[in-house]
Formats: sequence, C-alpha cells, structure tokens
Amino acid sequence: MYRARIARQGLRWPRDPLRSSRRCYVTDAEVDKARQYCVAQLRQSDYDSYLIRNLLPKSRQDAYDALRAFNLELVRLPELVSNPMIGQMRMQFWRDAVNNTFAGKPPKEPIMVLLYKVIQRLAETGGTPSSIKFWLLRLINTREKHMDNRPFASLASLEEYAENTYSTLMYSNLAALPMQSMHMDHLASHIGKACGIVAVLRGIPFLAASSPPVASPSGSRVVGSGRNPVLLLPLDVMAETGLKEEDVYRQGPRADGFEDAVFKVATRANDHLITAREMLKNLRAGESPGHEYEHHGEEQHEYPLTNPGDDDTKRDLRRGFSALLEGIPASDYLTRLEAQNFDPFTVKSSWKLPWRLWRAVKSQQI
Repeated sequence: MYRARIARQGLRWPRDPLRSSRRCYVTDAEVDKARQYCVAQLRQSDYDSYLIRNLLPKSRQDAYDALRAFNLELVRLPELVSNPMIGQMRMQFWRDAVNNTFAGKPPKEPIMVLLYKVIQRLAETGGTPSSIKFWLLRLINTREKHMDNRPFASLASLEEYAENTYSTLMYSNLAALPMQSMHMDHLASHIGKACGIVAVLRGIPFLAASSPPVASPSGSRVVGSGRNPVLLLPLDVMAETGLKEEDVYRQGPRADGFEDAVFKVATRANDHLITAREMLKNLRAGESPGHEYEHHGEEQHEYPLTNPGDDDTKRDLRRGFSALLEGIPASDYLTRLEAQNFDPFTVKSSWKLPWRLWRAVKSQQI
C-alpha cells in the first residue's frame, strides 16, 4: 500500500513572534468593516471567488476573502497606474504592508486588517503565519515582474507564471487552514496552473483591444494615449500555429492560427485538471498519485518522512478539499470555450457555475 510523505499535524514550526507579542490592537468594528470591504470587492470584481467563499465554512471565509482580495488588488494594478515607476511604488506599498502586518503592525488598510485578524487566529491555534507571508511575498514579486504584460516565451514559462501566482495563492489558503501536505500541495499546483492559464485566455478579449485615451478631469484634453494592446499567448505556440500579434489586433478571432493557438494553450490547462482528478481518485483509493511532485524539496515544500495510513490521507483530502474548488470555474470556462470553437471573444458568463460549485462540494469531486 502506498505510503505518502507528509507533514503531520503534530509537528510544530518555531514559535511565531506574533503569538507572544501584540503590538497592534484591531477592534471588532474595524474587522467587520474590513470583512465587508473584501467581500464587496470579490462580489464586484471576482465573482467566481465570491461564489466559492459563500460555500466555505464560516471559519474559513475571512482567510479566503483577505487573500483573494489581496490578489485582486495586485491583478488590477497595471490598469490603474500611469507609468511603471508608480506601479513599482504601489507594489512596494503592498510589500511593506505584508511585512508590517506579519510583524504585528498592520496598516489601516481593509485587506491587511482582515489578514491580521486571520494570522492572529492562526497563531493562537498553532499554525504558521510565516508560511502565508512567504507565499504573499512571492505573489507580489511575480506580479511585479509581469506588470508590463510581457509576452510569455513559451508554454512552460506560462506554466511557471501560473505556479507562482494562482498555485501560490492556493498554497496560502492551505497554510491558513492550517495544513502542510505534500498531496494537497501537489493537487494545488496542478489546479493553480490550470487557473493561471485560463486567466490568460479569459483576458485576451480585454488585453488585445486598445484602451480608450485617458482624458483630464474636465474632459478638455488628453493626458495619456491609453494602454497598447497586448497578446499574452506563448510565443512558441504562436510560432507553431503561424499566428501574428498584429493580425489579432486588426482582425480579432478571425486572425489566421488564432483558434489553433488558443486550443493548444487551453489543452494544457485541461491536462492539468485531468491530472488533478486522476490524482484525487488514486489517493482516495490508497494508491500512488501517479507521478512525483516536481516542487518537492523547494522552500515551503519540505515534508518530513512519515508513514501515515490511508485514513490520514483521506482525512487531509476532506479537510483541504475546499481549497481545490478553484478548479471548478476553470473547468467551466474551458467547457464554454470549447463550445465556442476556442474563440475567447464570444465566451459568455456561465449561469451554471453556482450549481457546478454546489455539486462539487456535495460530491467532493473536481
């Protein structure tokens, strides 16, 4: 019978300074306002995450709301700043905010206030807030690196980006449970890669179109020329399918090779979801996941040698399953994209997604 290598709940990391020293007092009223702010941001700008958070146990909602709202702030930064220098300054603001929050001195910013409350609770229950900090800083660094919407050189580089953003966000959610499990991290890696690739595909209709010029407050003059269109499909896939960026900017989905390129990228995302489903099936049957975890041994992916029984593995899968729900919106989008012959410009929102999420929770299947 397969025996996994996994960190057990009984292990404890070094005592976190946050646990022994309270250098900032956040009132319940401030936490309530921060919670309302984060939920409102998700409802308005990340509806998939808003649907997921409503299906989580109440004890897990604050962590999810804070982390997803934080990611949302980073995602939309490139569209809100007028030049790279301001963008870097904003990224540094969030980097300082994270460092100060985990040092016990959160700024009066709603996301950080709610996050501070989350890590307080985590420290009190024996969790490891420093693990969440590691993932959030990696998320900031990756978002900052890609603020200029640079094209991905290859499909592999797109997967690396997805690992360092969407998979990383899932790792932080697992750390907030708290849970450190090789199998759960492995599943999160595949699902996060699928989510990151899907995010790029979903962004094509928006990013490949020129933004309107930015006018002054009085509307009397133009102070900027707007954002230039970009196409983030991997360059190696574009070369293979004969797709040219300029053709997409001029012709949209009618450009030669466009649908073929989208198909190849979407297929890779779907492959990751298929792999995650097969892993989940194998692990529940007490078998090997089918392949080794490629990030095993990296920082925050170090797991002591233990021999947990099948019941332990199944318990971890049940306890951490909610973190895997991110795969449902990704799968739903890929289904709709295929129905439109891999034309992202014509994919509409899904009225079936709430039901599919509910069914996933009830069946414990992704």
